[in-house]
Amino acid sequence: MSCQKGNLARSRGQKYQNATAFKNDKYGATVQVKKANAKVHDGLCQHCKGVLEWKVKYNKYKSLTQPRKCVKCSQKAVKDAYHIMCKTCALRLELCAKCGKKEDIIIPMFYPLYLCNRIETTNVKDSERTSEEDQQGSDAEDEDFAHTSDVDGDCDPSGT
Repeated sequence: MSCQKGNLARSRGQKYQNATAFKNDKYGATVQVKKANAKVHDGLCQHCKGVLEWKVKYNKYKSLTQPRKCVKCSQKAVKDAYHIMCKTCALRLELCAKCGKKEDIIIPMFYPLYLCNRIETTNVKDSERTSEEDQQGSDAEDEDFAHTSDVDGDCDPSGT
């Protein structure tokens, strides 16, 4: 028996063996299976990437239906299944988005850094904003659209 104490080496091969490998899209792939097969697991360590690839390969991967709460920023921003951190926090802290450990990231996330900065600045509470900041923001918007009234009368579709 293979589970016998002290029996480290088996003398025979595997008793039952599959003739063909399992295919998750054998009888026509569903929409969920197609999405899971096309998903790129980025921002993960080697172990977590292998776990998610196994789940996809053997039809165990279940995608999220609603965003989950990030453990770092406490916002509902986690859109990938089995992840505990949003992409911005994982990218900023250089952690694995699934296990949260500081391991070598196999496929880095391609998340623009300017979006990370914008998300951090939008987390400022409205009570902390002053009326001066609001006034300056509305003046800047007025300057951007000040020239639009001049453009409307200059358009000539005939080109003459």
